[in-house]
Amino acid sequence: MKKLISSPETVVADALRGLALAHPGVRVDHERRVVYRAEPKDFGTVALVSGGGSGHEPLHTGYVGFGMLDAAVAGDVFTSPTPDQIHGATVAVDRGAGVLHIVKNYTGDVLNFELAAELAQAARIDVRTVLVADDVAVADSTFTAGRRGTGTTVLLEKIVGAAAEQGHDLDTLHDLATRIAASGRSMGVALSAATVPAAGVPTFELADDEIEWGVGIHGEPGRARQTMAAAPELAERLVGPLVADGLPAGDAIVMLSGLGATPLIELYAMLAEMVPLLEAVGVRTVRTLVGNTITALDMAGCLITVLPVDAELLAYWDAPVDTPALRWGR
Repeated sequence: MKKLISSPETVVADALRGLALAHPGVRVDHERRVVYRAEPKDFGTVALVSGGGSGHEPLHTGYVGFGMLDAAVAGDVFTSPTPDQIHGATVAVDRGAGVLHIVKNYTGDVLNFELAAELAQAARIDVRTVLVADDVAVADSTFTAGRRGTGTTVLLEKIVGAAAEQGHDLDTLHDLATRIAASGRSMGVALSAATVPAAGVPTFELADDEIEWGVGIHGEPGRARQTMAAAPELAERLVGPLVADGLPAGDAIVMLSGLGATPLIELYAMLAEMVPLLEAVGVRTVRTLVGNTITALDMAGCLITVLPVDAELLAYWDAPVDTPALRWGR
């Protein structure tokens, strides 16, 4: 294993130290491993908290700041943060109008965020939760009951973050988040496995000429394996399940994320194949986001996420944002 780390035991702490040095717009609680906005929202506005296992950067720590999250809680690599971490973050960001928890559908995340919400509510903080379960690859997996939560999380954090910045109340934001979580769809393919630093070996084995369809962002098994193919065939096999799952015709935001080890030249080549396939079934790509937006350490491959949108959602998407990973219009 060759990685630019000091040790597997300190990699998360070291990365958070670097994040704090690189981005003055965030503040890091190194003891609890929570990333906060350096300047909190005004009192009377709803706060957004998310988090999960490390190794998916820039998710979630890279999306803390103006127009997105108020706090992101970092667990160990591919491991949920603890209820105490999440509870501490929830209390710290509450501005008197309640807190929305944005949770990916993995068993540890669900249970720990649920317990943290109960603790916060006992302290008279109004907490709501939205669960993202958008991966159409499998109904259940090693880490979940039901679909896994993947790329729609990024789009939800951006859109709902913009709405929160504009002062909407907790009921409105929860309804908006629930709507997005229900309509976004994702599908991924792995060309190689990730190597967790503490393990030192790939999470699964693929032959040099093999790829795995529908693999999870922790290396969970997917739908099937096949020999490597050219971009047009790969694009068809990624878009097809989204359409089969009931993706409606109309305007959409399309996000194509690398999984940590895929160069942009390949992502752009894949997007060039995917957009015409979507257009052929009436899905108009009106906004795109391409790059490493939700990753799986050093996994090669890509994840496509398609979110149907209307004028309201597009307006929130286009609103200013200023975070370590996303910046525009401010």
